[in-house]
Amino acid sequence: MATTASGLRADGSIGTSHRRVILASSLGTVFEWYDFYLYGSLAAIIGKQFFTGLNETSQFIFALLAFAAGFAVRPFGAIVFGRVGDLIGRKYTFLITIIIMGTSTFLVGVLPGYSTMGVLAPVLLIALRLLQGLALGGEYGGAATYVAEHAPQGKRGLYTSFIQITATFGLFLSLLVILGTRLGLGTESFEAWGWRIPFLISAVLVGVSVYIRLQLHESPVFQQMKAEGKQSKAPLTEAFGQWKNLRLVILALLGATAGQAVVWYTGQFYSLYFLTQSLKIDGTTANLLIAAALLIGTPFFVFFGWLSDKVGRKPVVLAGCLLAALTMFPIFKGLTHFGNPAIEAAAATAPVVVTADPNACSFQFDPVGKKTFTSSCDVAKSVLAKKGIPYTNASAPAGTLATVKIGDEVIESFEGAGLEKADFTAKGKEFTGKIAAQVKTAGYPEKADPSQSNYPMLIVLLAILVLYVTMVYGPIAAWLVEMFPTRIRYTSMSLPYHIGNGWFGGFVPTIGFMLVAWKGDIYYGLWYPVVVALMTVVIGLFFVRETKDVPLEH
Repeated sequence: MATTASGLRADGSIGTSHRRVILASSLGTVFEWYDFYLYGSLAAIIGKQFFTGLNETSQFIFALLAFAAGFAVRPFGAIVFGRVGDLIGRKYTFLITIIIMGTSTFLVGVLPGYSTMGVLAPVLLIALRLLQGLALGGEYGGAATYVAEHAPQGKRGLYTSFIQITATFGLFLSLLVILGTRLGLGTESFEAWGWRIPFLISAVLVGVSVYIRLQLHESPVFQQMKAEGKQSKAPLTEAFGQWKNLRLVILALLGATAGQAVVWYTGQFYSLYFLTQSLKIDGTTANLLIAAALLIGTPFFVFFGWLSDKVGRKPVVLAGCLLAALTMFPIFKGLTHFGNPAIEAAAATAPVVVTADPNACSFQFDPVGKKTFTSSCDVAKSVLAKKGIPYTNASAPAGTLATVKIGDEVIESFEGAGLEKADFTAKGKEFTGKIAAQVKTAGYPEKADPSQSNYPMLIVLLAILVLYVTMVYGPIAAWLVEMFPTRIRYTSMSLPYHIGNGWFGGFVPTIGFMLVAWKGDIYYGLWYPVVVALMTVVIGLFFVRETKDVPLEH
């Protein structure tokens, strides 16, 4: 059958060669997401390896901050590589980003830890995370633009949904490699040195991906624009210096990608950390539960991409944001009920209340490991946070010694200011012992009891969260691509996507657990994604246009 200049068959479908090109693009993106997700899945272990100079709570949060650092620079990668993609082409940008990503990931696998290099170890780790973030910032916009510019009219949602699957496949692949390595070596060896193996495997994967990308041909839409001499000579100035385009970028961020991002990262990352950190479910089990939910939910990326070709991008994405915002709290409470019912029962029968002068309570986060929390309130909350015990707060008059009430038992804290280090340590040990004994008596578990966990129901709840992810993420690439003209498309769509996913979404775990550490309520961190998702629903509904029938050759 004859094909048109754009590479489409006469009947509007894509020929075999172009199907192969789109598949090759997607496979390369899978690997880039695999690289990026390895760190997120191993954040707790990496915290112990590279931030051992900090207390345990700060260790985990700082490891999450290092994870988030990669997201923080993604918009800058979008600007740099978006400009290259609009000036030179999509194919060459692909090659640059894959090489940077693969090299950075491999180097994480060979980087010595804190015990060997001291403070230089976390500094280099964060530097490699920044390189990963820059590369990923240039990756997604190119892949989405490339595939959309090959897709026939009326099928862009369907075709770009395969790019959306790559993120989940990358996460799924990273979880499989992590689980296989953990099971093969045993937990002790894996946490000591085996965690490096998934990073080192990337050397093989990057070679395969570079080979695949060398087979790609340039986008026909870009080639046509270049042949007609319609390229932008200054993509950054045109995209962000002209209000008509900048306005679209802002609306795309606040009315589409911000909500999409927080729903995505809550469903695929925050839920994993919640299972392991708040519910104390074994890490291997938690990863298997997430993997099962992903297997169930992944086909819906394609379904909702297809559906957006029929009913529009806007209603599908905004419905996903709204449903997620309305149901996150009950779903996470359900995870507690079915994952570690002992916590739920203990919190109901023997609630923990910290009574203290609010002005004497500090934010329980020390990023440099130098601050000592000495007030009676800080002492009490730090012990509860370390043990993962949920609590509520009650105010007391200034100068009142903080107390911890567990059920009917009240335990007094102590003021550490002015105490010698040995005395502070001794009193802290005594106080911790009292808390540990009482929470055990009250039924708060140190770890989730597998015999009490309802795994089928956990998978159902996690699959619902993944379903929301597919609703918001399946159509988003087509929606963004269609918002902007070809000459500045790569640059324009990449920035709102990566600010949304890099900043709004990437910081979900960090902000969430900071809020939990601050308030003591294990569900309090959900307020962040709920508020952002609702903001996107309102702005998207009233200010962002539908684009499903817009031609790309503009």
